[in-house]
Amino acid sequence: MKIAVPLSLVLILGLLVGFKKQPVEQGKMNVLFIVADDLRPELGSFGATHIKSPNIDKLAAGSAIFERAYCNIPVCGASRASLMSGARPARYRFINHGDFLNEHYPGAKSMPRIFHENGYTTISNGKIFHQKQDEKDAWDEIWQAKGNGELDYINPVNVDLVKNEPVRKDNNRGYAYEDVALNDTDYRDGKMALKIKKDLQKFKQSGKPFFLTVGFHKPHLPFNAPKKYWDLYDSTKIRLPANYSQPASTPKVAFHNSGELRNYYGIPDKGLVSKDLAKKLIHGYYASVSYVDAQLGIIMDELARLELDKNTIVVLIGDHGWNLGDHQLWNKHCNFSSSLTTPLLIRIPQKTSGQRIRDIVEFIDIFPTLAELTQLPKPNTAVGESVVPLIENRKRTKTFAISRWGDALTVIKDQYFYTEWVDDKDNRTARMLFDHKTDPLELKNLAEQPEHAGVVTELSDLMRKNRGADFWEDKRKTKP
Repeated sequence: MKIAVPLSLVLILGLLVGFKKQPVEQGKMNVLFIVADDLRPELGSFGATHIKSPNIDKLAAGSAIFERAYCNIPVCGASRASLMSGARPARYRFINHGDFLNEHYPGAKSMPRIFHENGYTTISNGKIFHQKQDEKDAWDEIWQAKGNGELDYINPVNVDLVKNEPVRKDNNRGYAYEDVALNDTDYRDGKMALKIKKDLQKFKQSGKPFFLTVGFHKPHLPFNAPKKYWDLYDSTKIRLPANYSQPASTPKVAFHNSGELRNYYGIPDKGLVSKDLAKKLIHGYYASVSYVDAQLGIIMDELARLELDKNTIVVLIGDHGWNLGDHQLWNKHCNFSSSLTTPLLIRIPQKTSGQRIRDIVEFIDIFPTLAELTQLPKPNTAVGESVVPLIENRKRTKTFAISRWGDALTVIKDQYFYTEWVDDKDNRTARMLFDHKTDPLELKNLAEQPEHAGVVTELSDLMRKNRGADFWEDKRKTKP
């Protein structure tokens, strides 16, 4: 006997099936995606022999090493929203640290969402999106280490300073560092390394494909790292950067007051920090890098022990660069290369072996790259270009990167860094040009020199043509 099924019921059932995760074919590659907050490419594998980063360097030896990788905007929230969506920042999209992908670009599909919809288990550990509620239904699990408050202070001096915050008028935090003899797991990143070991063990047992993320909180301020990592560095050998100056040829709008650092106790409200304090801060940053490096080693050793390294793509990236006194600046929040440049390692089993890639790549290229490597669809809102051809020693179409901060847009092409400030009517208000072949420290602005007028015009046109057709559109759900 035939049973008639109403067409409406068939349609409803079809829609319900469509919302289910799609089954994953056997043999699909896993992804271990690692983001270290404020990590600049001052690492052993990037030529900085004074930095103790053996585990990052070991990962680099089996990866493609991208020596010219640039963030699209140098601030945590906006950079991560752009990175995870593959969408380019615009005048009203991905602007500052508090920005949500869901708020700024409704309808854009993120990396975890594409993996989630295609049968992968997706886990967010630590700091991936700046706002942990952003894209929350794209994750099977969102995990944060329980610890010592937002600043992860343990030193009683810092804890007391925070506790007594209402009675202090100078700053609202403790010191910008801690160098106490502690265990790695006393801080959040150490706890997270152990959590990820358990994640990997579960995946090994279940055999399910995964998109597993690691969001290290360090080396972001405050520079809290167990004392043993401080002891890796001789404080008497810490040096200020060679470009510890602000050249008169550079527009004043290019500089800032290092406001993020000035929130911490003992930092003056304006002016330079003392040279001794500057060296202490640099020391703390190095210690924090080595602390993160040790946690990475724990994770990578477990990946290898479980033999998951044979079918897992590993990506290591910073969310943007960081100024360690470069141009007398601290933090990010500017258009100098120190703020825009980040390490990028991509390890692909049986494909990468430490090859160094000098081609220019940008953060929006990462999503298309992983989509290609895992044979998953790339949404139209992910506008970057895969770097797989570069890994395979082939050429690709795009040869530039574009970053922005505030009113400024920077285009990076060949040896040039060109930045242009524009007002709300798209009128140029200031500009700077550096030739990294002759001036890698960015000490001489060439933008106003007549002999470079042709280069300025070419790069300005390139930037305007490629900053995005929707650059001036405001797609935010809630307009300010």
